[in-house]
Amino acid sequence: MDTVCLQQCDGYDYGLVRNALLSLLEPFGGMSVFVMPGDRVLLKPNLLSAKLPERAVTTHPTVVRVVAELVREAGGRAIIGDSPGIGGFQRVAEKSGIARAAAESGAELVEFSTTVDLPGSGTFRRITVAKAYWDADKIINLPKLKTHEMMTMTCAVKNLFGAVVGAEKAGWHLKAGATREQFARLLLEIYLLKKPVLNIVDAIVAMEGNGPGSGDPVRVGALIAGVNPVAVDVIAARLAGIPEELLPIGREARRMGLHGADRDGIRICGNPLASFRIHPFKLPGGLDVQFGMPTFLNTILKHHLTSYPAADRTSCVLCGVCRDACPPAAIEIKNSALSVDQERCIRCWCCRELCPHDAMLIRRGVLLRIVSALKGCGQPSSSSVPRGISR
Repeated sequence: MDTVCLQQCDGYDYGLVRNALLSLLEPFGGMSVFVMPGDRVLLKPNLLSAKLPERAVTTHPTVVRVVAELVREAGGRAIIGDSPGIGGFQRVAEKSGIARAAAESGAELVEFSTTVDLPGSGTFRRITVAKAYWDADKIINLPKLKTHEMMTMTCAVKNLFGAVVGAEKAGWHLKAGATREQFARLLLEIYLLKKPVLNIVDAIVAMEGNGPGSGDPVRVGALIAGVNPVAVDVIAARLAGIPEELLPIGREARRMGLHGADRDGIRICGNPLASFRIHPFKLPGGLDVQFGMPTFLNTILKHHLTSYPAADRTSCVLCGVCRDACPPAAIEIKNSALSVDQERCIRCWCCRELCPHDAMLIRRGVLLRIVSALKGCGQPSSSSVPRGISR
């Protein structure tokens, strides 16, 4: 059975986090089980964008610092690397506190820049990842537990998409983003290229609502660890109260027959799930009702069944970040206004994820508005749903 451990941790004080991480890893035998003397160990946090730690957008620097220290104490050399979704690596590292965590722990900061082209083992025949990621002796995955408008939740498996460098991310959204299931398969195949030896989730303060970049911090008070990121995600979703049917990665992992996708095959150690008394996470407003429908119907009724992005003209400053990040180039600035071509839009929500001004709204298709009203889900009657209102 796959083992996933949970440990209560009520804040980011250094002593609290260190003691909690030691307790978290104790059932596995401690960090020395995963790291051998002389190993170059890449720590892969979530460094989405240049936000302060209290915004819960990035993995908290205290967690990264303590893990780096534990790697060093086990005789390894800690390297901290990622490819941010927006902003330069150094700026994101500085703003998020990760640069300071590296300095305090003696770890090396490495920007993912150069790449290596690898043969895939499944649907995707070639996958390009960061050379620093591929060359590391060991990888320790350090995700932040957050909601996600395309994948519903981002945690251990989704965090490994950071191994894809810069503009390559947009290319993969275009190639594999036609459906959530196809994109989930890509994420799982990236994980299978080079499996992390350990996954440690920062869920002390997580994110709900319109994650991964503009949701609301929510205190969970938990650290989660496991060898298998699929199993870690299953337990993280239980902790967040997110239904299994809304998790494309879990559904696709089961189709692929991957270990860890079945809750019955996971042993929980440490603190029981029931000891974390939280309400189910508010879900992103970009989720829709097309789950389980035949693909040909999804295509025909795309605009009626799904939500789609649109600019909030009161807060959009026409900075062009969403336009430049849009995988299908569906966004343009024309006549002092931002517009989205709904025929070309693939609903990857990169524009909302990366907008530095939270200026992308959600518009709902006609059928989706009708279904929402019939279900009595409490959504506003307007077709424009501002951030923070929709589940």
